[in-house]
Amino acid sequence: MKRADLSADAMRQVLEIYAEWGNRPLVRNCTGRADCCRFRLAGHTPYLTKGEALVAARAWKAAGRSGIRMPADGSCPFLHPDTGKCGIYDGRPFGCRTHFCAAAGGPASRGEVRDLIHRLEEIDHRLGGKGAMKLPAAMHEAISPQGSRRS
Repeated sequence: MKRADLSADAMRQVLEIYAEWGNRPLVRNCTGRADCCRFRLAGHTPYLTKGEALVAARAWKAAGRSGIRMPADGSCPFLHPDTGKCGIYDGRPFGCRTHFCAAAGGPASRGEVRDLIHRLEEIDHRLGGKGAMKLPAAMHEAISPQGSRRS
């Protein structure tokens, strides 16, 4: 399978995993406050597998953006500076979907997400990924595969 075909298939599979998570009967209450998107304040930065980073990069590019730069305040690079909302909401990573944010109900338990995480890890392996990486490094690599692994 060609690299482009492998990447497209992987992104489709990642989106299926996201849809499956969304259809699970778990009570989540995202208030849209975006406190969890302020990584330095929240004390947590999401980790992304290569497939997740490809989905996020496609959404980022579709929003007319190119490079990824961490804001000086330590917030998510996808957080829109004017609206305070996620600029890639439909393509946001799994960690963001499982709402590690306390206001949304805290993190999903490992048991609630284990099977989906394993599938994301399998996709990462097929793509030649190196395992889940912190969001900034994963995105730099997805947007510029020959680029450095900056964080």
